[in-house]
This record gives sequence, C-alpha cells and structure tokens, in this order.
Amino acid sequence: MKIRIFLWVLIVMAFGCSGDETAGEDAAYINIPLPVERPSNFPEMAYDLSSNPPTEKGFELGKKLFYDGRLSSDGLISCGFCHLQEYAFTHHGHTVSHGVNDQSGTRNAQPIQNLAYQTIFMWDGAANHLDLQPVIPLTSAIEMNGNLTSIIEMMKGDAVYTKLYKQAFADGTVNTENMLKALSQFMVMMVSSNSKFDKFRRNETGGAFTLDETAGYALFNSKCSTCHATDLMTDNSFRNNGLAINPLVNDVGRFRVTELASDHYKFKVPSLRNVEKTAPYMHDGRFGTLEAVLNHYSSGVVNTATLDPILNQNGRLGILLTDTEKTQIIAFLKTLTDNQYLTDKRFSEF
Repeated sequence: MKIRIFLWVLIVMAFGCSGDETAGEDAAYINIPLPVERPSNFPEMAYDLSSNPPTEKGFELGKKLFYDGRLSSDGLISCGFCHLQEYAFTHHGHTVSHGVNDQSGTRNAQPIQNLAYQTIFMWDGAANHLDLQPVIPLTSAIEMNGNLTSIIEMMKGDAVYTKLYKQAFADGTVNTENMLKALSQFMVMMVSSNSKFDKFRRNETGGAFTLDETAGYALFNSKCSTCHATDLMTDNSFRNNGLAINPLVNDVGRFRVTELASDHYKFKVPSLRNVEKTAPYMHDGRFGTLEAVLNHYSSGVVNTATLDPILNQNGRLGILLTDTEKTQIIAFLKTLTDNQYLTDKRFSEF
C-alpha cells in the first residue's frame, strides 16, 4: 500500500509541472484508432480500452518513449534496454536487470506480453494498473533513476515529442498522464497469441502436436495448470514456490507491498508464454534452463511457513516428475513460443 501511495504522489507532482500547450498546426490531424482484437482462446481483456483507446499516434508516441534512453538519468537506459524483443522483451542472459551506472537490480526482468489481460503487475504486485506500472522502473534509483519533472521538461523541448503529443491526445499536453497513457497504448497492442499452442487451441493449420508435445500437455494440465492457468498461462496469483532464500538479498516478495506476514516470499506466478526464450527463470534469475526449473519442483522445494500447499501434499514436498515426464513437459512448453511476436516489426526499435 505504501508503494502505491508513493506512486500517486509522484504522478500528482508531475501533473503540477505539466504544460498548457494547445494543438496548433496539428489540430486538424486525424488520429486513426487502432483495432484491438481479443484472440478467441483468450479471456476477457482487463484493461479498460474506453479510458485510453489505442491510436496510431498514441502507439507511435508510446514506442518512442519505450526506446528512449533520455528518460533515465544517464541518458542511456531505456525500457527497451532491459526488455529485448527477440527474448519476449526480457533481459536475456541477465539474472537480474542492470540499470543506470551499471547498477545491478534485485529481480529478473519480466516479459512484456499480453499485459492488457492482467490486473496487477511486477513480481510483488506493486502496481495495480498498467498505466502506473512504468513509474516504478522510471523512478527506481537502481533502474532508470528518472525524474518525472525533468522528463516532462526534456520532452517539451523536443519538437518531435511535442508534435506527437499534439497528434496523439485531444488536449495536446506534454504531461505525465499522457506519457503513461501512450506507454500503455504501446503495451496494450503487444499481444502474443500465435504460437503452435494457440493454433492447436483454435484448431488452425500448424497446430498439430507431436506425441511428446501431446503427452507434455496432458502432464502440464495435471501437474502445472493450477498456477499456470488459462491460455495466458498464469492465474495472476502470488505464491511461495519453495525457493531457497538468498540471505544476501532476502527478497520478501509480496510482503514488501502488503506488509502481511502471510505474503512473505510470495511472488507473482509468471506467464509461461514464450518461456523457451525468457531464461533465466524465477524472480532472481537463479535457474538458467527449463530443466533446472523442473528439477527444482521435483526435488528442490524448500519448506517455509508460507509455502504454497500445492507443493506440500501427502507428506511430500514438490511435484513428482520422472525424467521422461520432464522432457515431455519441456516439449510442450516450447509450443508456447510465438515467433511472429518475437519478430513483429511494429514493436521493434528499428
């Protein structure tokens, strides 16, 4: 709760520094709405499009913001620095993200995909709205270390930005609210829904599973789908999955936000879409391979006070998995790779 209040204070302060630009020469510009279609195998969208409908120029502005290192204090670290498209917008190869002045963070960069279908964000749920989420990395001292007021002033002095704001929003104002809305418009369009698994689910060409993939899917449904639920591959809950506590960091997870003892060491269940491409895994990037992840669930679960009951049943910790079953589950997980999304030029920096 304290973190959410802090976010709102930052934004209100930045609004007070907003300009009162009017849409001059761009007043007659027709900003084309972008179609947003829900994949037939997806649940209902959580993001309220009526409050911030994606448009051509809003999307263009959001994309420019996403890849602009000037939003950070050193002028180098952009959102795209830690979120690389070819790896489902994760920081591939980095256990934790690296921010300004090469500082190391404490958590692994999460994928950016299908965020419009989520209601809470970050490993600990510190942001409960997509429009608010970017404020955390933007202002974190070890990530982008940005100052919202300084960012707004920078954009006011940039002719490209001022023109885009005039074209993207009816009031044409360069302010924090419109900046965050533009980033949301960009991220709302970032939908990954064309993997082999999706084609299988929609009975489309290219969706035929191999024997191992079929067996892996059945195993996944019986052993993994309680947490990695629906075709989004997450139930958006927070759980303690039995990781050994790192005494050097002692990341308490969800507790940092709620301050409830029952939330100690609980982290948000990640989506498994494109999981083949998003190594390393877990909130701290401790596992480098999918095999290591399954080995943890099979024989590495540590019992603590808040361990999820699913991982402590009938006197046994973890999930019973044979080597063959692990191989088959991984075969299925690879069907979640959406190469079309990973190469979609709409989301590319260049």
